[in-house]
Amino acid sequence: MTEKNLPLSDNELMQLASRVGTPFHIYDGNAIRGNAREMLDAFSWSDGFINYFAVKALPNANILRILASEGFGADCSSLPELLLAEEAGIPGERIMFSSNDTPDDEFEKALEMGAIINLDDMTHIADVMALNGNRMPKAISFRYNPGPDRTGNAIIGNPVEAKYGVRKDQLMACFRIARDNGAERFMLHTMVASNELNEDYIVETARMLFALVHEIRNETGIAIEQVDLGGGIGIPYRAEDDRISFRSLSERIRDLYATMIEAKGLAPLRISFECGRCITGPFGWLISRVWHVAHKYTDFVGLDASMADLMRPAMYGAYHHITVLGKEDLPKDHLYDVTGSLCENNDKFAIDRQLPIIERGDLLAIHDTGAHGHAMGFNYNGKLRHAEYLIDGDGICMIRRAETYEDYVRTQLAQPERI
Repeated sequence: MTEKNLPLSDNELMQLASRVGTPFHIYDGNAIRGNAREMLDAFSWSDGFINYFAVKALPNANILRILASEGFGADCSSLPELLLAEEAGIPGERIMFSSNDTPDDEFEKALEMGAIINLDDMTHIADVMALNGNRMPKAISFRYNPGPDRTGNAIIGNPVEAKYGVRKDQLMACFRIARDNGAERFMLHTMVASNELNEDYIVETARMLFALVHEIRNETGIAIEQVDLGGGIGIPYRAEDDRISFRSLSERIRDLYATMIEAKGLAPLRISFECGRCITGPFGWLISRVWHVAHKYTDFVGLDASMADLMRPAMYGAYHHITVLGKEDLPKDHLYDVTGSLCENNDKFAIDRQLPIIERGDLLAIHDTGAHGHAMGFNYNGKLRHAEYLIDGDGICMIRRAETYEDYVRTQLAQPERI
């Protein structure tokens, strides 16, 4: 196994950690820009192609501005995410708002912003109409759940058990109701995988939606303007894994487009994604210092970070590669559990991980935390959210300061107020 790359040299990361303290996340903005450009270039054959960056992956307006400047939009699913997109200067239909058990104030904000509303359930149609003068927005999208026709994975689940999206029979009814109540432009969406490294799975999702575009036209007469293939493109968390090539994926989808869309008179049909993980995930690192090394039934490395800073290993059993800074050339001949200090035994970044000998004060870089890392943080045991830093150009800047105790208690009342 080859060692994964770091955004700075070991010495530069050590100096930064000494200056700003740990733990912290650091992102490589230059690599994120390059990755965004690579995706857009690969799919440039699709007129108007857009990736609505999944804000949930890395909800920081500074990152959103970088991506917006490269031509990305935003995939939002809550009011704060809509506000972040607005703060980042992402306008109107460059926002895809996917509803899920959505309250009225969130629909209202999406309507006000002119975002594309992607409805998750038939009952949401009446909600949106009631907030929009008893009319549907001119542009509307529906999320499709294929049920037993597709399989999911550990992260997103089995489509039959998923709370997301409408069945095919419901989908036809949704489009008819939308058309009959003022909608003029129609879009189709699905999301059936997460962190998928099998290119075939994404291609088959395109095939499924292209076939559905044909069925919708035949059954309802409605022309679909855009298909959103969702997110789900994975990243190689393990050093031996291979990433999905945007170029290869695009070429295969283009071949399907030629035979299933163009040849059947269904063009033009814009292609879109709402990828987050594969855009920023490989370009973020959690830097943490070793507090203790304990020898019990197992040897434990205790960090100043915890699952409050990176939940994925505890939540999914997810693998994240770990580098011990300055010790990459030493033999990995010690077996450790790498843990945090929360009062939960699953507060572990790695179990039975082969690493070089580790000592108190060592710095560890946990790789591929640029998506669903800081975003999933929390305050259990009173842990304070850590800072985020960005490498942009040839400098480093702070894009989120560390939380303080005053921040943590700001919403608590010094004296209870009777209501």
